[in-house]
Amino acid sequence: MPPAPTPRTLSKADARRIWLHAQRLDTREPFGAGAAATRAAVEHLGYVQIDTINVIERCHHHILYSRIPSYSRADLRQAQTVDKSIFEFWTHALAYVPVRDFHFYVAAMMAERRAEIAPWHGAVTLADVRRVVRLIRAEGAQTIRDFKDEVLVEKDHPWASRKPSKGALQVAFGRGELTVSERSGMVKTYELTERHFGWDKLPRAATARQLHTYMLDRALLAQGVVSIDSTCHLKRPPVKAAVLALIEARVKRGELVPVDLEGAGKTKHWAAPATLDAVPPAADEQLVHILSPFDPLIILRKRLSLFFDYDHLFEAYVPKAKRVFGYFSLPVLVGDEVVAVIDLKTDRDKGALLVQQWTWVGRGSKRSHQALIDAELSRFERFQLATSPGA
Repeated sequence: MPPAPTPRTLSKADARRIWLHAQRLDTREPFGAGAAATRAAVEHLGYVQIDTINVIERCHHHILYSRIPSYSRADLRQAQTVDKSIFEFWTHALAYVPVRDFHFYVAAMMAERRAEIAPWHGAVTLADVRRVVRLIRAEGAQTIRDFKDEVLVEKDHPWASRKPSKGALQVAFGRGELTVSERSGMVKTYELTERHFGWDKLPRAATARQLHTYMLDRALLAQGVVSIDSTCHLKRPPVKAAVLALIEARVKRGELVPVDLEGAGKTKHWAAPATLDAVPPAADEQLVHILSPFDPLIILRKRLSLFFDYDHLFEAYVPKAKRVFGYFSLPVLVGDEVVAVIDLKTDRDKGALLVQQWTWVGRGSKRSHQALIDAELSRFERFQLATSPGA
């Protein structure tokens, strides 16, 4: 048996540079502009999370804006509804994912077709699901607002709706029978999946091994240096075990090497040799990003703490008296350091971005970065208050 490969030592500073470059947060305009940039960003990141919170801009727009300075909400609509290069489905959360990767999600859709309907969809039956699918097949794409003549029911789960058709649409979406063909704010238009994409039938489902390989490759592209938890975020132990076996096989072939990451303790990391041989230069110290709490750089909390020595807590669900940074606090990245956390709120009636709280968490003095952050806040405010189709 050949000896185990010697781990490569990696400092936190270099690990940050690798991750920031993989996330395309170390340059100003990594994907260009327009709908093509939106497609490229989603394909590179692997997913862009969708969330309903609207204290400031919804997170899917915010995440794309952080990597596409000229981003317009219309670009996302173009990619989803016209170009049909991205679609909505569940990763660890509801997200935009590339249509080129659709076959990696078909197995999950088929599993939903075999499973019982989850209780959070309310008292939805398969008959309800068939009814809404038949209606859309006959009359064309529909939103929940098109279902007007319904008897409202009492909720039997906090996530349920009083409108029976809403749960039926959600179930049909999870089963892959319907897809979201357009979105206006959080109002979704549902269409038959095959009809929206012009397919005769759904793509063939990827095998389990193909899916695990996809997860690993996606993590290596968007993270550079990976761990099991960062690769399999919120996945169950059998998936983690399968991905670990893939990693170990690649290590044996010399395609990946173990990484002894500064401060990681017993948490194992891996990277491609080429990634470690070409550590990117430090990010531009004049480059400022006000990041969404759902940004792929922020959502992996333990990894963020390890790489950046910064612990982010999403405090929207924390009692007001116990909040440290504020209700909807956003990390501020300057160069390769999280230097501040700003609790922001958009007052659309007054046309202003309101700073509720500012907390300095970086090294050195706040004054050294104040002008840069103020300039970025002004740009961010202009983006917040702009309107376009699909907002």
